[in-house]
Amino acid sequence: MARESEEPGMAKASKVKRQRKKKTKENKTRAVHANILYDHAKGEENPNRHYANNKIKTTKYTVLSFLPKNLFEQFHRFANVYFVFIALLNFVPVVNAFQPELALAPVVFILSVTAIKDLWEDYRRHRSDKEINHMDCLVYSRVERRYVEKYWKEVRVGDFIRLRCNEILPADVLLLSSSDPDRLCHIETATLDGETNLKQRQVVRSFFDLDCDFDPLKYNSIIECEKPNNDLNRFRGYIIHRSGRRDALYKENLLLRGCTIRNTEEAVGIVIYAGHETKAMLNNNGPRYKRSKLERQMNVDVFWCVIILLVMCLFAAVGHGLWMFQYGDKRPVFDVLSPEGTDLSPIMSAIYLFLTMIIVFQVLIPISLFVSIEIVKICQVYFIHQDMDLYDEETDSHLQCRALNITEDLGQMQYIFSDKTGTLTENKMVFRRCTVAGVEYSHDANAKRLAMYQEVDSEEEECTSHGGTLPRRDSVTSHQSARVVLRSQSTKSHRRTGSRAEAKRASILSKHTAFSSPMEKDITPDPQLLDKVNECSSQMDFMRFHSQPMSQLPSDLADIIDFFIALTICNTVVVSSPNQPRHKVRVRFELKSPVKTIEDFIKRFTPSRLTSGSNSSSSSSLITNRSSNKGCSSMLSSPSAESTLTKLDEEQPPRGLEHAFSPVPPSYDGKAWSLEEGELRYEAESPDEAALVYAARAYKCSLVGRLPDQVTVELPHLGKLSFELLHTLGFDSTRKRMSVVVRHPLTDQITVYTKGADSVIMDLIKPPDTGSSKGKRQKKIVNRTQNYLNLYAADGLRTLCIAKKILSKEQYACWLQHHLEAETAIQGREELLFESALRLETNLQLLGATGIEDRLQDGVPETIASLRKAGLQIWVLTGDKQETAVNIAYACKLLDPEEEILTLNADSQEACALLLEESLHYIQAKFLCCSTDQATKAFHSNFPPFEIYPSSSPSSSSHAAPFTVHRLGLVIDGRTLAYALEKSLEDKFLAVARSCRSVLCCRSTPLQKSMVVKLVRNKLKVMTLAIGDGANDVSMIQVADVGVGISGQEGMQAVMASDFALPRFRYLQKLLLVHGHWCYSRLANMILYFFYKNAMFVALIFWYQFYCGFSGSAMIDQWYLIFFNLMFSAFPQLITGTLDKDVSVETLQQLPQLYINGQNSEEYKPYMFWMNMIDAFYQSLVCFFIPYFAYADSDVDLFTWGTPITTLALFTILVHLGIETKTWTWMNWLSIGFSIALFFTVALCYNASCPTCYTPSNPYWTMQRLLQDPLFYLLCVVTPVAALLPRYFYRACQGTLFPSPVQVGRQLDKLPAETRRNILSLSRVKVGSPLSPKPPFLSLAKPSSKGCNKKDQRSFPSSKTSQGPVFQTDEEDRRSSQGPTDSVKDLSDIYTLVPTEIDTLPYTKDTSLLSGEPQPPSTKDAECLDKTLEPSDLSVSSWITSTPVLAQTDSIQLNLPPDGGSQCVKYTRNSEETLKSDHIVHPARRTEQVAEQSLHTTL
Repeated sequence: MARESEEPGMAKASKVKRQRKKKTKENKTRAVHANILYDHAKGEENPNRHYANNKIKTTKYTVLSFLPKNLFEQFHRFANVYFVFIALLNFVPVVNAFQPELALAPVVFILSVTAIKDLWEDYRRHRSDKEINHMDCLVYSRVERRYVEKYWKEVRVGDFIRLRCNEILPADVLLLSSSDPDRLCHIETATLDGETNLKQRQVVRSFFDLDCDFDPLKYNSIIECEKPNNDLNRFRGYIIHRSGRRDALYKENLLLRGCTIRNTEEAVGIVIYAGHETKAMLNNNGPRYKRSKLERQMNVDVFWCVIILLVMCLFAAVGHGLWMFQYGDKRPVFDVLSPEGTDLSPIMSAIYLFLTMIIVFQVLIPISLFVSIEIVKICQVYFIHQDMDLYDEETDSHLQCRALNITEDLGQMQYIFSDKTGTLTENKMVFRRCTVAGVEYSHDANAKRLAMYQEVDSEEEECTSHGGTLPRRDSVTSHQSARVVLRSQSTKSHRRTGSRAEAKRASILSKHTAFSSPMEKDITPDPQLLDKVNECSSQMDFMRFHSQPMSQLPSDLADIIDFFIALTICNTVVVSSPNQPRHKVRVRFELKSPVKTIEDFIKRFTPSRLTSGSNSSSSSSLITNRSSNKGCSSMLSSPSAESTLTKLDEEQPPRGLEHAFSPVPPSYDGKAWSLEEGELRYEAESPDEAALVYAARAYKCSLVGRLPDQVTVELPHLGKLSFELLHTLGFDSTRKRMSVVVRHPLTDQITVYTKGADSVIMDLIKPPDTGSSKGKRQKKIVNRTQNYLNLYAADGLRTLCIAKKILSKEQYACWLQHHLEAETAIQGREELLFESALRLETNLQLLGATGIEDRLQDGVPETIASLRKAGLQIWVLTGDKQETAVNIAYACKLLDPEEEILTLNADSQEACALLLEESLHYIQAKFLCCSTDQATKAFHSNFPPFEIYPSSSPSSSSHAAPFTVHRLGLVIDGRTLAYALEKSLEDKFLAVARSCRSVLCCRSTPLQKSMVVKLVRNKLKVMTLAIGDGANDVSMIQVADVGVGISGQEGMQAVMASDFALPRFRYLQKLLLVHGHWCYSRLANMILYFFYKNAMFVALIFWYQFYCGFSGSAMIDQWYLIFFNLMFSAFPQLITGTLDKDVSVETLQQLPQLYINGQNSEEYKPYMFWMNMIDAFYQSLVCFFIPYFAYADSDVDLFTWGTPITTLALFTILVHLGIETKTWTWMNWLSIGFSIALFFTVALCYNASCPTCYTPSNPYWTMQRLLQDPLFYLLCVVTPVAALLPRYFYRACQGTLFPSPVQVGRQLDKLPAETRRNILSLSRVKVGSPLSPKPPFLSLAKPSSKGCNKKDQRSFPSSKTSQGPVFQTDEEDRRSSQGPTDSVKDLSDIYTLVPTEIDTLPYTKDTSLLSGEPQPPSTKDAECLDKTLEPSDLSVSSWITSTPVLAQTDSIQLNLPPDGGSQCVKYTRNSEETLKSDHIVHPARRTEQVAEQSLHTTL
């Protein structure tokens, strides 16, 4: 009791101390006390009372707040405020136009629909919250002195929680105790970042040495930590003990809410952050809301509608005033007096009428447009989700649409910014080759093995990753697990076993560890290097046995063994065993007491090594260790796949126990034996780490165990060695390296092993002393390694350097003192640790380097080629080194061997400015960029118009001066990019970059990526899309107009920040070219149709004002006025907006150029709004005056004349929609039929039942009488025809005489299937084939050198425009040589309107090309194809042939002559036919292999 009474006193004392510091720390830190100290105290005394509890509430509304809060949100929309204002204005007697209650109906309906939708979404959130809040966990109770079960929502900051294996964390918990003997706890963070590999978390240092179980009653420390924030990778604080001692806290001590405990039976922690203050909840932002470009454009036109409305109302008011004024003092009989009973002056009458007319004409602003757009967008998202082409079977993931309101932006993209690793590549790192001590080992057998995977990769992966697991569609994928698991565990059993979903997930994960496909694991060692490793280890074993110093080992052999030790231990890889899913392997022993016998060995290793079929009994499959009493050199077998040799002494009989439990029978022949189930699993945080550990294992240097203070490695002949792990200096993007400090078990030296990017490691190598032979050797190694690094990079491999450093005890003691000071610092700890690492990582000795291949994802080159044809500029922003990035860029067709590369590498701002100046001058002088008009004019005066390179960014026509994109690639490194992004240079950088066809930014930081995107978006005013897969891409994704995340191997952070999430890069092609195109086209046409429809209807009433003294009367019944837009004409346009397809999927994918339609906003230009308004006014005139003259001399009443006008307007509007609809389905017909039926049903019922609804007028039996009148039927035929004739005539003429590319695509869809397939297949097979569009369809003949000069003097369009008849001479050739002369004439000019894009290079993927043998193509293909085409079809084919799909490779290359002679343009033509697509062009291939004909012209 004395202790208990002391504790509150101590707490009070500490509270006083804290209050002194409160002023300085209040904003930065929070103090957490144990709640059990305050169990008996009043609530006000608990210092944790101000912190959030663990109950989560993601709902927006409560029962009471729903109505006011929802209405408040809806009134954020200006349109809603406007409509409510109009409805309320109608309640003012002086100005009202309709019955007030009736006028409220539409706006109430719109608000109600939105409110019900919000309510339903909120209810679903409420249900989800309830399930999560009522999950249970074990919380310590002081009263019961044990852990009791409580709901998650009852957990508080300061509570002690006991966690079990496979349990989900209810809050952010500081780890104080673990059942793991190494005081570790393993967690899986898939729900937070999608990463399935295990992470290690450590018990707080001061609780590390507890001998007994943690007792919460003895805890009396205070935790000071930072305020809640959303940074998942940072946690800072310290724990203050009663003695006054402080211990630092790190992110390694914190377990985050939503993570799952793995491989740890039990753990205890104290809650630091709860509920909405947890990092997971602070990161959960939900879907994002952006305004699309189309919506911004639409708002401008809504503003114009308001202007038109005010002009019409003003006109009517002035007319009414004048009309009243003409009566003078004689008041007309029908004049309405003012409320006071006095006469109104004409001016007051006009003012009142102005307000009345606003009410009457309110429909001009389309109230239903905003709701309709929302409905259509939701339907579009649904259909995109349903597209099975965007489903990836391997990862079992669909496209996710996270931003619901920018689907149409997908159809208007102009720039794509892509990450490389994991986005364009697989992020499957495969060890390819290495150099050790200056000797290169090419690993040819391994290269052959990887080549085999090119063909059988998909099947192998299917077998290994899914074999024996549940069906793929039933699996719970990582990004779904949070939702599925958290909501399915409301029973108490989940604590011990996890839910069924959890169990299923665990089984899947146990079968498929991250970064462990057979391609990555099964490395074939290089025989020469393997022999050296064996020789080295056997010598070391001999020296150890005879107690000789290890320094006598030859340098080259010592470097080899150190190289592999570094590969094995310089990482954060966790080792786990396979039979017990995700269970860590433990190996801890002292080398000083070596294993003497097999019995001793089994006894020591049995509990923690491999388990047998049952989980309880376990046995080791390890067979023997070096037996010192026999002196035989046998080796300890690590159960790995193909990398372990078991040299078993033949005298030693197999032991029965091992034989019974070993997963496979032991092998005695010394050959490698495979343990499919028995091999160790490596849980790596990055694929690079996994690749290097698997590479080391292939040379029998296996990582077999990792503890916080020890790494166990198994080497050939030497058996297991335990390295004491003193420090791990983790990788960071600034240092670009990681290091481990270990005590070497054989030499007892303190050794630093470092691995990192060659750009930094090579600068840290100790300068060799060239005086000594050792120094000369070192210099030679460094030079040779640098050469090999350059070769690796040229092959597109990722390079890493491995180095080491031996520290003396004095050096280590000195460094350690500074390092410990940095570790315990609270302020600026990261900076101090960074400086500490820099002090250690100097004067390194180079051991070698590795080359790792990151394979391209399937379909990436084709996707990039296709997107580029669609007019998209593609920039790749990567953190990789320049050479690697350049070669990947060649492989994925971003750069082409044909084009010249501008490389910008500068080491100062002045140098960067000079480089940019020179580049600009070079481009302007040599490529005649449009920015220099004089040069262009001079050029055109000397030559016929010559399109060097058409603009592939359509923004050029609408923004700034047009510019030409040249056959140039730009490569810039991170340092130069930093200078180029400075305010003074950014414009020059942009001028250079926008003139280049491809831009590649290497070594760029996450911040630079986002700055580049922001610069292009803001300066060029273009639509940007950023795509990436890792946390380093998040800032870029958030800055772009549309952010796309790839749900790859780097986790889900990019997905969480994105608007759309894709499983693979190749799906971007269909998402943009098909769904983006459709979404934009549908919405643009729907918006224009809405404006037209409303204007046309309102104008009918406006014309009537001329006949009623501008009194605000209407000849249309107010019921029709109110419900016409809301009910009668609403459904057909929703169906068209959701389902209309202007061009088929096949055509859109085969002719990517059609995407340019959206980039240029062809469907919604400003003039189209005005054209629609003019058309609306014309149609309303026809619909008004034809019935007017038809009933002119009759005695019909007002409504008998007005109702036909309403009916005719409805028919006209629906037929107009029919003209604009491109794809007819049964739903289109049904919706139109339904609209007409609904109108007549309502009209008949209303007219039959409402004789006195609208006194003094009487609508009774109006429709019934009209239906008996033949004149009414005649009007119904004549009027819509007359009204729509101009539009129909315009559409027919335009489609026939001046068709747009999209209309030509539509014509193509109408061709017979066979013909269309021939045309499209030709463009598909030959896509990028260097074919000349020659007669009558395509000639595949190689042009002769004779005719070359003559042919090349043909006319090309001007470089200022991207439109024009590109291939005029071909047309002449066609007529003169062999093709039909007039049959192709009918549509021969179609292509003059097609935006040509000769930047579409010939992406050849042919085996003949690789060997450098150009093959002359045959003309048979073209002839065969001609026979299948009817003459009439050639009209369409002529368009196809003259589009860039089949464009000739007409390139211009400019080379500065070395001798300073005359500058010349070299015009090259590539004339190779390629029909295969099996191999990627070898990056090293350049222009010399292309068949050239040159036209030299002195400038």
